[in-house]
Amino acid sequence: MTRTPTDFGVSFSLKQCRGFGLNPKETLGWLINEAGFRRFRLMSYWNEHEKEQGKYNFSELDWQIAMIRKSGGEISLCLGVKQPRWPEYHWPKWTEGLTEKERSERLLAYIDTVVTRYKDETSITSWQLENEALLQNFGVSIHIDRKRLRKEFNLIKRLDPTRPILMSTSNGWGIPLRRPIPDKVGFSYYPIMYKNGAYHKTVQKPWLHRWRKRLIYIVWRRSSFIHELQLEPWGPTAIWKMSIEEQNKSINMKQIKNNITQAKAINAYPIDLWGGEWWYWRLKKGNDSSIWDAVKKSL
Repeated sequence: MTRTPTDFGVSFSLKQCRGFGLNPKETLGWLINEAGFRRFRLMSYWNEHEKEQGKYNFSELDWQIAMIRKSGGEISLCLGVKQPRWPEYHWPKWTEGLTEKERSERLLAYIDTVVTRYKDETSITSWQLENEALLQNFGVSIHIDRKRLRKEFNLIKRLDPTRPILMSTSNGWGIPLRRPIPDKVGFSYYPIMYKNGAYHKTVQKPWLHRWRKRLIYIVWRRSSFIHELQLEPWGPTAIWKMSIEEQNKSINMKQIKNNITQAKAINAYPIDLWGGEWWYWRLKKGNDSSIWDAVKKSL
């Protein structure tokens, strides 16, 4: 299988590893050395690195970056309070008693700290700001503030004008029409969703995203990419609590092949895959290589 950093990447979450009961270093090591990935989307969870106000500890993020740098890989680093994995909004507990103005100020200070710390890291090739920033009705402690979002965007541009800022600024169907306008626009691609006690096929089709991609380029002269391709189950509870039969209802070997084939047809690269921790969990805990085999054969 031939893969380059500009073709397929994978998201990696320390929190998801914990949920699966996996050793995060072993999991990332497997994604690098065995699975062969060289492009990663990493998270700078606020409630991980500033557990006490003004006291920062980036040791967990430092080793992730170091491992990828050593492999010659590249990183898109997420910034902000809304980052991949549940509960979506990763507020530190100490922010609960703050006013909205104070929380916004502390968030900007945190982003400033992260960008300043890592802007000279050569393996980081882009920033992703506020994952799916304007997506409503999904997550805990949801807070959508476009004015604050513009401040975050402008802050990052001031601190590091050299790297592109990636964003998914709307839901699965919209295009960015109001500022901030990212340097590159990310799409999610989820063919199977779980909602209101049932599995549903979405109407997402490659032709629709190709249309979106063209329209975004016409309006803003911005390119698009797939920042999250569904390659793990979405069911009634956390994956590690689901039976294999339940997991297969939304993702199985056939669906994996179908999802990757459809994503390729959009022709919006890179394609960042979603589910690396699950593939390793099935392999490590379940002695089941079928999921990773299906991914590998389809790329």
